[in-house]
Amino acid sequence: MTAEKSALPNMGALLDVMARLRDPESGCPWDIEQSFQTISPYTIEEAYEVADAIERDDMSALREELGDLLLQVVFHAQMAKDLNLFEFEDVAQGIAQKMIDRHPHVFGDTKFDTVEQQKAHWESLKQKEREGKSAELLSALDGVAIALPALTRAEKIQKRAARVGFDWDELTPVMDKLDEELNELWRAAASREHAAIEDELGDLLFSVTNVARHMKVDPELALKKATAKFEARFKHVEKAVRADGCEMSGTSAEVLDQYWRQSKIEFS
Repeated sequence: MTAEKSALPNMGALLDVMARLRDPESGCPWDIEQSFQTISPYTIEEAYEVADAIERDDMSALREELGDLLLQVVFHAQMAKDLNLFEFEDVAQGIAQKMIDRHPHVFGDTKFDTVEQQKAHWESLKQKEREGKSAELLSALDGVAIALPALTRAEKIQKRAARVGFDWDELTPVMDKLDEELNELWRAAASREHAAIEDELGDLLFSVTNVARHMKVDPELALKKATAKFEARFKHVEKAVRADGCEMSGTSAEVLDQYWRQSKIEFS
């Protein structure tokens, strides 16, 4: 390790920085007035920025974004410490112990013959953890974070239901349900009632997610790729329209459709 790298702040230094920022007398006014609720959106945003850096294969950005995300963890831990709830060390120790408990094949003598056996053991441990958090009978759907992206949460909810047998065994009824929901959306659209349209559109999206799950496709990833494809095609149309001396807003739908068809050839 070089002298320059050894001088970089360590974990303890980062915790000290956060403590000073939150000091009621000498800290930063903005940091002092924050709460779990106000910081939560930033935490989610930083997690997405980590994913974005990975998507772009930008390791320099990933290093920076991981630091930003780590700061969010430290921020929440410091707020909890201020309220005498828990500290960062409790968070670190808790997750370390959880990983040890969930990997008995690494930290113990348990042996798994297949990946499926390991996954089944993992899920059973998580279920026991969920049950241990409450004396009441828990639903199989409990514990799926509400703040997850809607498609991801829908998929996780469906997987939870499937684990207890609430699922179709084949694709045909899943596709039939998709057709059913599409027809219901058409009827809602004819009624022009916004609440009904929103309700049926939600059912349709939920059914699409179910189709993706049965086809072993990540719906969030599939939509991300579809959006990226549309973005590339649309930018191609913009460029082509301007190259012809026109503007998008002043070009007819029919002509734009011709440009669009050409863009689909370029970005198939």
